[in-house]
Amino acid sequence: MSDLKKIKDEFLKKFNEKLNLTEINKLKSDLFGKNGLISSQFKKIGLISENDRKKFASDLNIIKDELQGLIELKIKEIENAEINEKLENEKIDVTLPERNFVRGKIHPVSQTIDEISSIFSEIGFSIEEGPDVENEYNNFTALNTPYNHPARDMHDTFYLDEKKEKLLRTHTSPVQIRTMLKDKPPFKIIAPGRTYRSDSDQTHAPMFHQVEGLYIDKEINMGHLKGCLDYFIKEFFEVKKIKMRFRPSHFPFTEPSAEVDIGYEIRDGKIIIGEGEKWLEILGCGMVHPNVLKNVKVDPNEYQGYAFGIGIDRLAMLKYGINDLRAFFECDYRWLNHFGFDPLDVPTNYRGLSR
Repeated sequence: MSDLKKIKDEFLKKFNEKLNLTEINKLKSDLFGKNGLISSQFKKIGLISENDRKKFASDLNIIKDELQGLIELKIKEIENAEINEKLENEKIDVTLPERNFVRGKIHPVSQTIDEISSIFSEIGFSIEEGPDVENEYNNFTALNTPYNHPARDMHDTFYLDEKKEKLLRTHTSPVQIRTMLKDKPPFKIIAPGRTYRSDSDQTHAPMFHQVEGLYIDKEINMGHLKGCLDYFIKEFFEVKKIKMRFRPSHFPFTEPSAEVDIGYEIRDGKIIIGEGEKWLEILGCGMVHPNVLKNVKVDPNEYQGYAFGIGIDRLAMLKYGINDLRAFFECDYRWLNHFGFDPLDVPTNYRGLSR
């Protein structure tokens, strides 16, 4: 028994020291391994006299169970302590902001729409919206588009039924019709949004973005239109001077109609908008056709107005040096990270649109 007591006392002395999991497992092996101290004592049972054997075996089992219990308890305590320490170091307070995150970017088209809206709001234009799925009347007939006009053809228009009564709008001009039908003049609005045509290449997409402008009031003329567009182009491209010309054109919903070109030059491989010797078509415009006013119950003898249409994607490409329209719709984060904008940098005229 003296040997067993010695083994137990030595174990308890070591056990009371500060041990880690590796040291506890080594102590367990020293006691209960193949050649461990307790295992060796069991091998001696056969050598002890029959009178003492029973008591020795009983004492040995008691010590074995006691030491095994202490070791298992210690192992569990150490494991729990390690888990608690790990949880303490790695715990996350879900009410706090994320520590590591990638801030998203505003798409150049969204940024351009915000810039356009900011500019026109400064001169009294309000923003109107309408549905992408339109009826034939608002998209064509009310806008004085003849039934045999090429724009109605299937290769340009996405019709949604066999009767060609429902379609994906080919421009945002139907928003002008809806606005004038539900209200009374004067009207001073812009209508940005998605439009759809059956076309796709480097500079055209089946879904693209336009903004239509409309100003209806008494005694409105082409001079007002020119002044409005001159202001817009200078503000949008953030230049002090702009070279601009109006070329005669034809649109069913305006008379007279014009295409607007602006001057530019190529400098270091980049397009510089302003006063170059080259010309670049930028938008279409004109005075609202009297037939359009009649279709929305506005007297053309009392009210006149101008309208214009601008390709938003094209403006974004020109201003920010993007040479392929298809990249707008490819959902490539690398491209968006390069051309995108800080979500907190909201465009305003007084501090610059594209800071």
